[in-house]
Amino acid sequence: MSALSRIIQRRLLTDRLSCRLFPGHKDIRGVAPTVRTASSSSPVSLTYDVFDGKGESTPLVFLHGLFGSKSNFHSIAKSLVQRTGRKVLTVDARNHGNSPHSPVLTYEAMASDLKHLLAQLRIEKCVLIGHSMGGKTAMTTALTQPGVVERLVVVDISPAQTSTRTNFRYYIQAMQAMKIATDIPRSTARRMAEDQLRSLVKEHSVRQFLLTNLVEQNGHYAWRVNLEAISAHLDNIMSFPQFNTTYEGPTLFLGGASSAYISSEDYPEIQRLFPNADIQYIPDASHWIHADKPLDFISSIISFLHS
Repeated sequence: MSALSRIIQRRLLTDRLSCRLFPGHKDIRGVAPTVRTASSSSPVSLTYDVFDGKGESTPLVFLHGLFGSKSNFHSIAKSLVQRTGRKVLTVDARNHGNSPHSPVLTYEAMASDLKHLLAQLRIEKCVLIGHSMGGKTAMTTALTQPGVVERLVVVDISPAQTSTRTNFRYYIQAMQAMKIATDIPRSTARRMAEDQLRSLVKEHSVRQFLLTNLVEQNGHYAWRVNLEAISAHLDNIMSFPQFNTTYEGPTLFLGGASSAYISSEDYPEIQRLFPNADIQYIPDASHWIHADKPLDFISSIISFLHS
């Protein structure tokens, strides 16, 4: 059976895992950071959190998806430190979380940001793990800077056009139209925001995910993501750059069995760009595998590290 057609069901981990968080840049939950704007040509200085393992193995670096942030992988990172002893980094992409805003939002720019961060932290090699948009940034990094990527994990995305599978235009439209009164409690602001999102964002779980970006500063509520840049570059984000290079390192494409983001139609392009790729699916998982099936997700990552 081809590596590209195997579907591996992972056993559940049963142990409860925890560790101590060492922040690279401190976050203050619920308070909007002062937006820093980067020039269009230079890499931005990404915010990140470090979960410090005691082992000497290559660190793991997690990249989140569109509208996400480094906190999306905090519980996963803690578990992996406990299980593997490795250092784990979770990173905010440009225009997301507490990282600076920039009018440019391309995979080449985001890969350049990551290279800049790894150089700052003196990380010569990493295991790069990216979900959705972060998976495309991870693939771009591996294809353009293979020397820094020891292993690659691409979570529920492929090097293919994905615009037909998403409702992100509606999400952006709803977020841009939102109006929230000033000087009201945060809980009230969240309820008002969710009510306004409901007409265009039908799924409760997606509304809750988008609301993680609602922040308050001096009584005013706003989105911390750069909606203008995301909207301007959405076609680029949904597509993938053209490459004639390959990444020869060990690669895992990890899909949700209930998601359409990695289909059999994508297999030839995956095999062309990543000849040592294995494709696996986690049963009963949607696009947000790490949230739906965190224990299976952790088990899959650990098995891949040991393979």
